[in-house]
Order: sequence, then structure tokens, then C-alpha cells
Amino acid sequence: MKYPKEVRTYCPKCKSHTTHKVKLVSKGAARPMAIGTRKHERSLLGHGGKRAGEKTVKKQGKRQKIVMECTQCKKKHERVIGVRTRKKLEFA
Repeated sequence: MKYPKEVRTYCPKCKSHTTHKVKLVSKGAARPMAIGTRKHERSLLGHGGKRAGEKTVKKQGKRQKIVMECTQCKKKHERVIGVRTRKKLEFA
């Protein structure tokens, strides 16, 4: 899905419509001592195999999240694109 690099939209800090730079949200670094990571590591121990066979279910696309930065006040806020997409957003 193509999305513009700059969007004119509402800025809650300026309280008016201004141009915003748009980029895709990137995931932060994983914390190795977080409880979820430790649980996952424990589940990988041992010889627990996976069930053989071909999967018939198609994977569902994700809703993409973007960060918009106001060109005037430099305030950043997030927005979720409402459409589920298979591939990453392309900025045109």
C-alpha cells in the first residue's frame, strides 16, 4: 500500500492543521530479562516437536502504525492505518 511522505493533518499541540512528516513505527530493542522473553526461552528447552502437516489457514495482514511529526512544533504522534495490509507501507 502506498502512503504519502507528508500529510496535512491536525496537530493536538498546535491545535490546527499543519503538515506532518510520516514514517513507519519501528519496534524497540527486546529486553532479555522481561517475563515474556524468559517464558518463551523456557518453552524452547527440551525436545518438544511441532505437528507435521501443511497449514491451510492464510495469515491475516497487520494494521500498520505510522508516526507523524509536526513540521512546526516537532511533536510526534501515532496513527494506525485502518486497513489490514499484507506488505509494509511504501512512502511515495
